[in-house]
Amino acid sequence: MSGSAALPTPSAVLWDMDGTLIDQTAGIIRCYREVVTALGHPAPDEGLIRRSLGGPMGETMALFVPREQMDAAARAFRERFPRIMFDGLVVHAGALELIREFGDRGIPQAIFTNKHGPTAREVSRHCGFSQTIHVCIGNTDTEWSKPDPELTRHVIDSLGVGREGTVLIGDSPTDVETAGAAGLACYAVATGAHGREELLAAGASAAFDSLTELRRAFS
Repeated sequence: MSGSAALPTPSAVLWDMDGTLIDQTAGIIRCYREVVTALGHPAPDEGLIRRSLGGPMGETMALFVPREQMDAAARAFRERFPRIMFDGLVVHAGALELIREFGDRGIPQAIFTNKHGPTAREVSRHCGFSQTIHVCIGNTDTEWSKPDPELTRHVIDSLGVGREGTVLIGDSPTDVETAGAAGLACYAVATGAHGREELLAAGASAAFDSLTELRRAFS
């Protein structure tokens, strides 16, 4: 299905955060660079960081530091990132409009992300998402991370809805895999590091160039 197809109104929406609702790449890349170089390693490749976003922070960090330094690197990242996380942050065009439109229709929504849970909730408040979306679950809030279907089930249960008609909106193959593992449709947006054709090839139910384009598809 391409971006030109009309979509049925979902009964509930599960939102990814990074790359989908926001672009926080500048702060994320800066934090990885500072942590990795402070541990004595070369500055990490920016492209590798971008392509890895959507997975847990530990998976990205493991690309640049050895196993024995992982705990120290994770602690350093979580200490540093809150200080700089709003630097260069951009809310993607159409994000607030689509969130509010779903809210006006009474459609339950949740944010679930592999971003550190407390950080994700701070970002949600800062960007205004939390005014409409009251469920925001991230890494360390549970024992699971995306694409584990147990996490998706947990988020759906937290909303008090069922799987039927629930959709996931995300920007990465990880989001597509997450939706597929839980038996959900994934409406993908090419607002992160992955193009529309790549997302469709990964198995997205539909893919769009922007959230504005996705919003029009629900009209």
